Amino acid sequence: MERAGIQVTMTHQTTPLNIVFLDRGTISPQTYLRAPAFPHNLQVYERTRPDQLASRLAEADIVIVNKVRLDERAISAAGQLKMIAVAATGTDNIDLAACGKRGIAVSNIRNYALHTVPEHTFALIFALRRSICAYRDSVRAGRWQQAQQFCFFDHPIRDLAGSTLGIVGDGVLGQAVAAMGRALGMKVLFASYKGHADMGPLYTPFEQVLERADIITLHCPLTPATRNMIGTDEFTRMSRRPLLINTARGGLVDEHAVGPALANGQISGAAFDVVSVEPPASDHPFMRLLDRSDFMLTPHVAWASDEAVQGLADQLVDNIEAFVRNVPANLVRQ
Repeated sequence: MERAGIQVTMTHQTTPLNIVFLDRGTISPQTYLRAPAFPHNLQVYERTRPDQLASRLAEADIVIVNKVRLDERAISAAGQLKMIAVAATGTDNIDLAACGKRGIAVSNIRNYALHTVPEHTFALIFALRRSICAYRDSVRAGRWQQAQQFCFFDHPIRDLAGSTLGIVGDGVLGQAVAAMGRALGMKVLFASYKGHADMGPLYTPFEQVLERADIITLHCPLTPATRNMIGTDEFTRMSRRPLLINTARGGLVDEHAVGPALANGQISGAAFDVVSVEPPASDHPFMRLLDRSDFMLTPHVAWASDEAVQGLADQLVDNIEAFVRNVPANLVRQ
């Protein structure tokens, strides 16, 4: 049976399949991972180093992976591999071309973070827009007592109602963020793809979004076209000194340009949940910004509410079971 270029031959599976989970530690420990409903042997590893891949893939029929990189060398050495079940939406860590050559199916997780990522996005927006962390730190330092009155006004507080929200990325997450923004009384602009001026009336040219938005939030994939799409030149166009929020992918913003943009007042704040290399090295430019009240960095957890991760785990096993039943779901184009 042929589906999406993958030869599927798993019907009436009776011989146990060998399933290997390479990085279970990337999924929260409280998340329940149910056993697939077919004969199988499951080997779970908390994490896997590159030098451990060959031995762990040697007899695997199905591999579950989140962030471990599976390049052509690793895939070609996995002689009986039939499926890679990615425990995430992004598949940039998988050599899809190599999988296609060897008839290996690749599935991913879809639409599981519809609530958690937009909520985290707005948590960051609220924290910066209302100077929540700055006021918390001031209270901790004794400033309230020094003020000798019922409140003090050391840090800016701005409403969201009436402000303009610029969204880069019009998928389900971008649309969910837009719905939240509208509910809060914000004007929403969807940016056209950078370099594409005419995408129709639903989109505002990318450069105009930079100029008109009070808050810019990113919800697009990392591709050659979007890598470092916001950098020094783009920051100079941000005349309204917006907040910049990235809960999408590390690498969408030139990370070396963020500190200077904050220092020069080109943006009024920035919050990132993703970095180009995770975890960032101790000398990464973001690590030098952590003492600033106008900068926030969270450890790639926008996706990670208990509800969302459980949904991911359930869909992960659904994808594997569907493949074994010869009705593969959520196959990634190769």
